[in-house]
Amino acid sequence: MSVPQPVPPSWKDLGKSGNDLLGKDFPIYGTNLEVKTKTPSNVTFKVAGLRDSKSTAINGDLEAKYVDVKNGVTFTQGWTTANVLKSQVELENQIAKGLKIDLNASLLPDKAANNKSAQIGVVYKQPALHTRAVLDLFKGPTFTADTVVGRDGFLVGAEASYDVTQGKVTRYAAAVGYSAPEYAVTLHGLGNLSTFAASYYHRVNRDVEAGAKAIYDTKSTHGNVNLEVGAKAYLDASAFVKAKINNAGVLCLGYTQALRPGVKASFGLALDTQRLNETAGAQPAHKVGASFTFEG
Repeated sequence: MSVPQPVPPSWKDLGKSGNDLLGKDFPIYGTNLEVKTKTPSNVTFKVAGLRDSKSTAINGDLEAKYVDVKNGVTFTQGWTTANVLKSQVELENQIAKGLKIDLNASLLPDKAANNKSAQIGVVYKQPALHTRAVLDLFKGPTFTADTVVGRDGFLVGAEASYDVTQGKVTRYAAAVGYSAPEYAVTLHGLGNLSTFAASYYHRVNRDVEAGAKAIYDTKSTHGNVNLEVGAKAYLDASAFVKAKINNAGVLCLGYTQALRPGVKASFGLALDTQRLNETAGAQPAHKVGASFTFEG
């Protein structure tokens, strides 16, 4: 008897465990605040803002989302401080089980040209298969499709974009990987197979995670491999620390604490270990930031 196969991750989620370990919970670019509330009628409101430490600019957005779980319908409406209006409609399991259709649209009223975008997407998920197709109506139009197939932990995926106006493939990529409950390994060939990235994630035990990522760009003039390694350790059920360092000598530290249910604070610090004696300048050698999340 064959073993039932799970639905593999989407193309963009290949290597997600390692990317999250090295990319999330390091708020080093400023101060971020996010407030999320949910009403009894399944409407979620989210307000988010970021004060950039370099430019001191404050950017934010307001989002409202309504989810009808019974009928598989989701409506999302957003408005940003750049005066961008965003709308999304999602229909899931309406036509067939595992099929999701979504429409994304945005409008920038202040711009006379290139002020709108619209994308129609279709996602189909079944055991051992996860595929997606997106048509960008105003950019090209451009048709992008990706597919990931999996069996017994082994994953193979590919992505390609086709410009309808030019009549040619403008971008393609491929990936292979293996995913197990305790570890995952992924190799990507991106940018028309001109850039290669390898990532590794390992859950050492219940309290410790480790990972690494290497990127090699064949078009780069220096020809070096960019390497980054990191780790995460849980201090208790409500707090954890993270650290990572790259081959350029930049060390990043992060600390996240759940203050109470629905309230979380994160603090980040980036140190350029090759410029420890520098304290000021046009380009600061070190960065610090914080993030606060309130959810109710």
